[in-house]
Amino acid sequence: MPPDTTTAPAAPVTRTGRTEERARAARRRRGIVLLSRAALLVLVLGVWEWFSRAGIIDPFNFSMPSKIWDQIQQWALHGTPQGSLLEQIWYTLYEALLGWVIGVIGGVVLGIALGRVRFLADVMGPYIKVLNALPRIVLAPIFLIWFGLGPASKVASAVVLVFFPVFFNAFQGAREVDRHIIDHARILGARDRQVTFQVVIPAATSWIFTSLHVSFGFALIGAIVGEYIGATKGIGLLVSASQGTFNSAGVYAAMVILAVVALLAEGLLTFLENRLFRWKPASNDAR
Repeated sequence: MPPDTTTAPAAPVTRTGRTEERARAARRRRGIVLLSRAALLVLVLGVWEWFSRAGIIDPFNFSMPSKIWDQIQQWALHGTPQGSLLEQIWYTLYEALLGWVIGVIGGVVLGIALGRVRFLADVMGPYIKVLNALPRIVLAPIFLIWFGLGPASKVASAVVLVFFPVFFNAFQGAREVDRHIIDHARILGARDRQVTFQVVIPAATSWIFTSLHVSFGFALIGAIVGEYIGATKGIGLLVSASQGTFNSAGVYAAMVILAVVALLAEGLLTFLENRLFRWKPASNDAR
């Protein structure tokens, strides 16, 4: 009797199996991305160090990663001429955070208000467009004259940089709410205040969070620019002092510290956004 050559049908792939497979693919992709980022960073730093030591680029002007690391270590262990390194970081972070909070609150409130009230938008629209067209960085010297060398002038610089991206996103988010949802809420007896707080603001939250990632970087820029022009403490003052003594390693070291602070803040905002929007479908990272 000839052997039975028929094969059993393959077991169907369950939904749980497909989910686990996608999760494994996503983890593999994240691992590859992280390794690629690290490799790119090592490559850039290695080429920079090599070019500086070989004299291909001028180490006096461009410095080198090893000198930048030595400068950071010196500031961390022995402090800066203006005080401890942590004190400088906290001073800049305090100014940026305060300016960011004020700018976000002002941008959200005014953006939602103008997005909801067309008459208010028609009246204030031209003025906001004019103010947005101004080069806001050049306002830093004016704030320095108004508020002095203290943190108030840096907070003001941060506020004007943060306000407009948050405002326009909040305004657009309020305008993009589905009119059918608003009409249904009104049919159910919701008043204007209830529609605003229970329909419009939740619908515009994703728009607002999108602007928060960019706006905190703007807040840091505002604080740094204000400190660079005139201050008694802060990372911007470290940049200005290093530039004044032709210490290129100090300038790059201050930039590295600022980049680390910005990355930590970005990570915190991403974590909060993921926690707040857990209901949103996850993106397919395995693609």
